[in-house]
Amino acid sequence: MRELSLHILDIAENGITAGADCIQILINEARSEDLLTIAIEDNGRGMPAEKLQKPTDPFITSRTTRRVGLGLSLLAAAADRCEGNLEIKTEPGRGTRVEATFRYNHIDRAPVGDMAATITTLIMGNPQVDFVYSHIVDTEDFVLDTRDLKEGTQDQSLTDPVLIFHLTQSIRNSLNELTGGNDNSQVTEENHGKADD
Repeated sequence: MRELSLHILDIAENGITAGADCIQILINEARSEDLLTIAIEDNGRGMPAEKLQKPTDPFITSRTTRRVGLGLSLLAAAADRCEGNLEIKTEPGRGTRVEATFRYNHIDRAPVGDMAATITTLIMGNPQVDFVYSHIVDTEDFVLDTRDLKEGTQDQSLTDPVLIFHLTQSIRNSLNELTGGNDNSQVTEENHGKADD
């Protein structure tokens, strides 16, 4: 995958498949420490015992829609290429936390990508799930909590295309301010659709 946001999308969907009703996504760009941390935490069922033995083995998956689970193994490989690592903490019935670290300025590190599109894709496709997205760049941060959004838009569903369009633009603008327009973190809407080409 050319963008880390696509890894995040895949891992978050794993949590939703595991029955989570709340997904927390954290991106911490500690540029002065040359460290990027990505954490995805859910309150789902946790990993089954067979997957827990080898969590990054792509041939062990709990999904019934496919026999190969590449999400964790690809993220682990991406982190390893950039002098980072992948840690997984899971507890049956309590959820799973996946944390990947990368050397921020490593030549092989993929850009964070279009997180605005990733977050709004998750929101629109899973209206029954709450998402808390935190993005930190050095000492500045941005937080989006869909529970707050739901309170503020009681008459309008979060799946409404017009609302999603404006939310995507709002997130994009906030992240652009946060990162100072750093192209390493954000991609344009046009490029996002080409990530898997």
